[in-house]
Order: sequence, then structure tokens, then C-alpha cells
Amino acid sequence: MGTEALDSTASPRVSMVMPVHNGARWLADAIESVLAQDFTDFELILVDDASTDASPAIMADAAARDARVRRVRLDANVGLPAALNHGFAAARGSLHSWTSDDNLLRPHMLTRLVATLDAHPRADIVHADFTLIDDMGAELGLSRVGPVERLLYGNNIGACFLYRAHVTEALGGYDPHLFGVEDYDFWLRAAQRFTFVTLHEDLYVYRKHGGSLTSQRADHIQALTAEIVERALPATLPARSRSEILLGLALRSQRRWRLDLVGRALRVHPAPVIARLPALARWSLVVARNRLAT
Repeated sequence: MGTEALDSTASPRVSMVMPVHNGARWLADAIESVLAQDFTDFELILVDDASTDASPAIMADAAARDARVRRVRLDANVGLPAALNHGFAAARGSLHSWTSDDNLLRPHMLTRLVATLDAHPRADIVHADFTLIDDMGAELGLSRVGPVERLLYGNNIGACFLYRAHVTEALGGYDPHLFGVEDYDFWLRAAQRFTFVTLHEDLYVYRKHGGSLTSQRADHIQALTAEIVERALPATLPARSRSEILLGLALRSQRRWRLDLVGRALRVHPAPVIARLPALARWSLVVARNRLAT
């Protein structure tokens, strides 16, 4: 592992980490969207997760053009959550965020997120709405985030966020064993200890495409999601809410009959299960069809 473009100047306000593994297709645009921010007191830490395409050259060009760009080179591919941890280990800013090599920051994203945290000194994390686009850049719609009180029902924090460095330190970063749900796990753990502010402004562009992590390994990701959500359920959660959450986890499984989750939901509180019997019947047929198709 190595780092490049280090300097001894004053620490920036914001550290933005961008993990990269063979992301050359959209990488230049992703980097430029960070460098074009109207808030300029930041560092961009590019973590090269053992890329074998043109990504290293694109990152080297960015570092040569802008002193705010720093590079961390990993000798072996470690995966997204571990790459994030390497990036934040090199971070000097008091505020942390990260972005992907195929997504875009709107020009005023950091200005608005920093201002929001400054206006809420007791808050630790701010998150904001974002636009979904496809491979060709066509808009698919606006994703409205929050509220954090509904986080156990699904990952509603979204892709646009900024948090204080002490959040990274307290949580120990991202769990490298939870590739694919590392962000949801991070937010679930954060919600138990820190204060969120939800900002309903469109500040980010998230690319949804066939190669996205969220479009691959669906079975594994859904199983991990159920695991981390069950682990995060507080003992004081009302029985009905617990049942609804467990049932929702089962219904999101598209290729496995999660009857274990349905059974636990039924034992905790039968009313939500009974109320959704038609949905359970449809879900069973969907799982059967998907299993026959594979």
C-alpha cells in the first residue's frame, strides 16, 4: 500500500473518500464533480483498490492537476468497505463523506451539507435527497430520504451524506465482512448513538446500472440485510413493529422463501402477518417463479 500527493498544509475541513476498482468508465466525471464543488476546503482521497484498467492513470492525472487530490494505492483488491477504511485512515478533515466512482456530486452539495451541520452543532450526520439516473445519464426520478426513525424498515439514509469524524472513530469504520450492505450496517449502528439531520434538497446523482453493487448478488445481500437489521432491533421495540420489520425482510427476499422470518414475525405478533396474507401468497409465487428461472 502507498500514498501519494501528501502535503504538510493545514488540514482541510472535509475529507471525501472515493474507492475505485476498475471504474474507468465514469471515473473522470465522478472526480470532476468533486473538484468542481463551490465549497473548496476539502481533500479528495482516491483509494485505488488494485485496479487493472485505466483507473490508475485517470487518478494520477487528477492528482497532478489538483493538490487537493490524494491517492492511496492498495496492492490487493480488498473490497469496498475495507477500501473505505483505508481511505478514512488517511483522512485529515473533521467532516467525512464518501462517493462512488460512477456517481456525481451536484456543485453545491458540500456547501449545503457543511452549512447544515454548522447550523446544527449538536447533530452528527446530515443526509440529503438525490436523483437516480441510468447508464446513459437519463433521470429515473428523485429519491427522497429519511426519516431516520424508519431506518429499521429499510435503508433510507441514501447516497448523499456528511458526518463528523468522531462518528467514524466511534463506529470503527465499515465492516469489511458486510460487502454490499456495509453502508446500511454503518447507519444502523450510527442511529443507536448519533443524531441525524434530514435535508430535503437534491444534492447528488446516483447511477443505477447493471454493474452496480446493488444489482448483483441479490440473495447474499438480502440475507446480510436481514442479519444486520435483526441484530439492530432494540429490546424495547414494540412487538407489532418488530413483527412488521421481520415480515418486511421476508417479503424482500426474491429467490428464497424466508419462512424463518415469517415464523418469527408470527410468533412476535400475529396481526401484521395475518393482515398481509395476500402479499405473502404473491411473494411465494414470485420466489417460485424466480427459482424456476435460474
